[in-house]
Amino acid sequence: MENLIGLLVLAPLLGAGVLLCGGRRLDRSGPWLGTLLAAVSFALGVVLFADMLGKGGEERALDVTVFQWVPVGGFRADVGFHLDQLSMTFVLLITGVGSLIHLYSVGYMAHDERKRRFFGYLNLFLAAMLLLVLADNYLLLYVGWEGVGLASYLLIGFWQHKPSAATAAKKAFLVNRVGDMGLSIAIMLLFTTFGTFAFDPVLTRATDAGEGKLTAVALMLLLAACGKSAQVPLQSWLGDAMEGPTPVSALIHAATMVTAGVYLITRSGAVFDAAPDAQTAVVTVGAVTLLFGAIVGCAKDDIKKALAGSTMSQIGYMILAAGLGPIGYVFAIMHLVTHGFFKAGLFLGAGSVMHGMNDEVDMRRYGGLRTYMPVTFVTFGLGYLAIIGFPGLSGFFSKDKIIEAAFAKGGTEGWILGGAALLGAAITAYYMTRVMLLTFFGEKRWQPDAEGEMPHPHESPRTMTVPMIVLAFGSVFAGGLFSINDTFLKWLEPVTGHEEGHSPVSALTVTAATMVVLVIGVAIAWAQYGRRPVPVTAPRGSLLTRAARRDLLQDDFNHVVLVRGGEHLTRSLVYVDHSLVDGVVNGTAASVGGLSGRMRKLQNGYARSYAVSMFGGAAVLIAATLLMRAV
Repeated sequence: MENLIGLLVLAPLLGAGVLLCGGRRLDRSGPWLGTLLAAVSFALGVVLFADMLGKGGEERALDVTVFQWVPVGGFRADVGFHLDQLSMTFVLLITGVGSLIHLYSVGYMAHDERKRRFFGYLNLFLAAMLLLVLADNYLLLYVGWEGVGLASYLLIGFWQHKPSAATAAKKAFLVNRVGDMGLSIAIMLLFTTFGTFAFDPVLTRATDAGEGKLTAVALMLLLAACGKSAQVPLQSWLGDAMEGPTPVSALIHAATMVTAGVYLITRSGAVFDAAPDAQTAVVTVGAVTLLFGAIVGCAKDDIKKALAGSTMSQIGYMILAAGLGPIGYVFAIMHLVTHGFFKAGLFLGAGSVMHGMNDEVDMRRYGGLRTYMPVTFVTFGLGYLAIIGFPGLSGFFSKDKIIEAAFAKGGTEGWILGGAALLGAAITAYYMTRVMLLTFFGEKRWQPDAEGEMPHPHESPRTMTVPMIVLAFGSVFAGGLFSINDTFLKWLEPVTGHEEGHSPVSALTVTAATMVVLVIGVAIAWAQYGRRPVPVTAPRGSLLTRAARRDLLQDDFNHVVLVRGGEHLTRSLVYVDHSLVDGVVNGTAASVGGLSGRMRKLQNGYARSYAVSMFGGAAVLIAATLLMRAV
């Protein structure tokens, strides 16, 4: 079984190499080859999962060292893999949902001339993400982390002939570099503290280090998570990432890149548990982001950007749960998995709508599509019900658990976090109902495209609808299956640990409150968009609405604080360099030059002048000698 772990990563990596280097002879077969290798990786994951189920909870971890990577003196870094219940959960999600997205892409990208390269990038993305979650040490995790960043840059900017796509790719790359600096600093701190990069010795000896150093490490890990998972303050790249092809949005936003930060915090749980100040920072970031993303999602007319705000918000729930420590680790991962199903389904459904509407993304130009695209309507609708937490569907089980865990934090902090989570649930119900009503209900508001052609909506081909149907099943049943006899909790508890906490409110009360806010959110959306005609052009709106359309001014904030701040800092440094550093250097040079010019005049070339100078010097020396003897 140990050999199969390496093959998990090797299969999509091989696909990336063949597709990117194989030339145009693979233009027709390349998409299917990439999809096949992604499916092979998923099949290997299923085999390893079945083998793991046959073992006891404490015996399920599997370690394999492939080779010694950097053995230099006391410094050692290995290429080794660690497969346990946590990494297995990610393996199945990444390869399972990733394979479905590959299959969907066969139909979606059928007419793209560069589709072979696109599938090569998809395979590279899967390989990097698998390396990230299977690594047994932080340094190898960092390699996968950077590989995901590279692949995301290539995929977001895939349609590089569009200036907006090229700009979005660069923005995602640069913002993530800020978070990556946090991870690199954390890794260096861990090595200087523990003398190793490996998870096992670091996490088992975490309490041996001082709280101050662990807090510094944890805050740097949080910074890294904020970058990859688009959390405040490094969230600005996520909405622009929608410039990539829709399958990229599904892959990045559902099962891979944005979940990496949640994995990093959960895997490093022992470090955060020993640094309570850092845990407070984590829950604060999660609570702020879940509300931030939800508010942004309310004002977007672009269907993909509305879902991007939703992703930001849902990842905020996961970060909040992970910041609660053993009370919430399991529920963070549970919501991550259910989110992988329903959010991937929602994005693929959005791509299906765009496919039938001549790539139109403005929901105000949709309307009435349920009768033209019945499969898309049903699958998207099930994803919608799952994300708002409709009773019995997957989001109902996972999100309610996070809200309960937030209240279980206890004290004033518990009430604040629980209240924020409930408010986020209400806003989620509102903006997702808005998306459903604008897209599938009401009158037709179709408009001619840029070439003057009216859209003729139609159902997508089977290569696109089959993955949507499979994901819809996961959206419906995953949460319930996980909750039977606390199956998922028992599965992860040996790795993440679990504590019940002491909630001031009962689980039944939390469920009732969640249902109330859900109904309120749906009702407000219905009153605004279901009972009234929807204008094709969005009204100006309130100040908050206008700010939300501009992502709550996050780009403006970054421009003022970072760009202009950086410009002022640079100008100040240039001024200091010119005035002080260059002043000292140039002043010294000028002084030496002036003195040399004056001294040069003493060399006049006349022998009698030199003789007089020598005579005068000798006289001075004789007089000084006689004076010293007299004294």
